[in-house]
Amino acid sequence: MTDKLSHLSETGEANMVDVGEKGETDRYAVATGRVIMHPETLDMMLKGDAKKGDVLGAARIAGIMGGKRTSDLIPLCHPLTLNKIAVDIEPDLDLPGLVVRTEARLTGKTGVEMEALTACSIACLTIYDMAKAVDRGMRITEIRVTEKSGGKSGHWSLDADDQLTRKGS
Repeated sequence: MTDKLSHLSETGEANMVDVGEKGETDRYAVATGRVIMHPETLDMMLKGDAKKGDVLGAARIAGIMGGKRTSDLIPLCHPLTLNKIAVDIEPDLDLPGLVVRTEARLTGKTGVEMEALTACSIACLTIYDMAKAVDRGMRITEIRVTEKSGGKSGHWSLDADDQLTRKGS
């Protein structure tokens, strides 16, 4: 960890980080998010009865597409050649709602946290868009990186108490 922001120059100007001197390593990141909704909305999605069609399938594809387009959406992100973007969506009856988990992988000079976060965000937004006609009060919550590996910072993840823990660095 560092005590200064990597995308700001010494005079406070926004800059893309120069990764030219970094070595390539295998890198991955996992992000998760939740979409909380009425139980009836969740039931409708799980049965495949949504008026706009297969909500979960559309959200998976949208998340993958969003992750691939991260550098077009976030101004200082490097365009990356990704090895993988995966989007998994699971129901959670206790919320009630859906838990979205995304994973991004590559071999490269910079991390893929933003790609995992973008994929997760876009998947959650697609779920909202496809079901907002029946449940405008849905909440998109807790979008965050939950695991990361690669580069000089090594591997880290959030433990059960949401405390950042380092492993193998």
